[in-house]
Amino acid sequence: MTSRKNKTIGVTVLGAGLAGTEAVYQLIRRQIPVRLVEMRPKHTTGAHTSDQFAELVCSNSIGSNLPDRASGLLKEELRLLGSYIIDVAYKYRVPAGNALAVDRGAFAREITRYLKGHTLIDFVNDEATEIPDDGLVIVATGPLTSPTLLQSIKKKLGIGHLEFFDAIAPLVSTESINMEIAFKADRYGEGDKGDYINCPMNKEQYLAFVDALLKAERIELSKLEKEERKKFFNACQPVEIIAESGIDSLRFGPMKPVGLVDPNTGKRPYAVVQLRQDNLLASLYNLVGFQTNLKHAEQKRVFRMIPGLEKAEFIRLGQMHRNSYINAPKLLTPTLQLKKDSRIMFAGQLCGVEGYTESAATGLVAGMNAVRMLQGKEPVVFPPETMIGSLLHYITFDGHKDFHPMNANFGIFKGEAGMKGDERKAQIIKAARRTFREFCDSL
Repeated sequence: MTSRKNKTIGVTVLGAGLAGTEAVYQLIRRQIPVRLVEMRPKHTTGAHTSDQFAELVCSNSIGSNLPDRASGLLKEELRLLGSYIIDVAYKYRVPAGNALAVDRGAFAREITRYLKGHTLIDFVNDEATEIPDDGLVIVATGPLTSPTLLQSIKKKLGIGHLEFFDAIAPLVSTESINMEIAFKADRYGEGDKGDYINCPMNKEQYLAFVDALLKAERIELSKLEKEERKKFFNACQPVEIIAESGIDSLRFGPMKPVGLVDPNTGKRPYAVVQLRQDNLLASLYNLVGFQTNLKHAEQKRVFRMIPGLEKAEFIRLGQMHRNSYINAPKLLTPTLQLKKDSRIMFAGQLCGVEGYTESAATGLVAGMNAVRMLQGKEPVVFPPETMIGSLLHYITFDGHKDFHPMNANFGIFKGEAGMKGDERKAQIIKAARRTFREFCDSL
């Protein structure tokens, strides 16, 4: 296969999201020419809003940065392997307490600028309608893969793809937040010095808000969508769906007041809506955990009931969209290769992982293994004692009764018999770090 840049193409990567761009970087850093195919902006997804690579759609947070958290351990492993996505994320980091959050615009522009201009990349701005019949291919088109390509994949795999719904949260302008009511603080941190803006509620306000939320008009779903609503991924459930599970469900979920004190009252609020900085200029904040499928007019009406957001200017309103993923346990090996055609690999949310960092991790693994195959080496299987390895083992384990997308977490490790809680987690982390160092040394 020859490109318009007169380079022999080593690998074709479909999709320029987090997984695709990470895979491309791992290839070009080893001087392997790549054809990168991305359909946006010629063909839109309904959730993306720009033509940039690696656009962060749902949130600007890439998860916890703490070394004793699953997401923190995953980032640690990725940095040791030279992850491009994680390096750029730290470059454009914005305040978010113990989480790694980024200026999503600057983050995407940097990745787009570097990859589009690289001499080893043949960029094709068009819709991929099928998987190429020759050469190594990494399919990383994401959960919003075009219907045409999905049908082609379904036909090629001989098995139906699975689906679930996802939702994104609204963005508000910082200047429209009433800081006479809202206050800055992190949980258990010093007052007025935190990275989050907190909108406190008393019991009366909370009950009125939940009542309005439950009664608000939602975007009408089709009959099929209503039947499939049970497939909402738990970490991205719309706020109104969470509220349906009980009057206190929001207070123990995204609106939990634990570790916060309202400086206006000196007491812990009954409930709190947290806002997280969304860009480096700190001109935008997103409502943490407030993914929603309410009609746009209803979002403005109901969310302006939140103390401090009475006059909020909504820069982006929430929405819900369908996400797709393949039945990875039936189709993929732990190297992310297709069982029936080993030259094809799947990466990102399409292969059954959930989360930004997890998507980048699978892209890195696919890129590494593509390099090894071109070098005549066997693809590597990551040890299940590591965070990356445990995630890959989970999504390719052919023993699930029902397979659903999975984040990095300590529950997918085997751990030590008889150990529970913090003791078990500490043992997992210790073993993961030791095993990962040994694994890296063997590469």
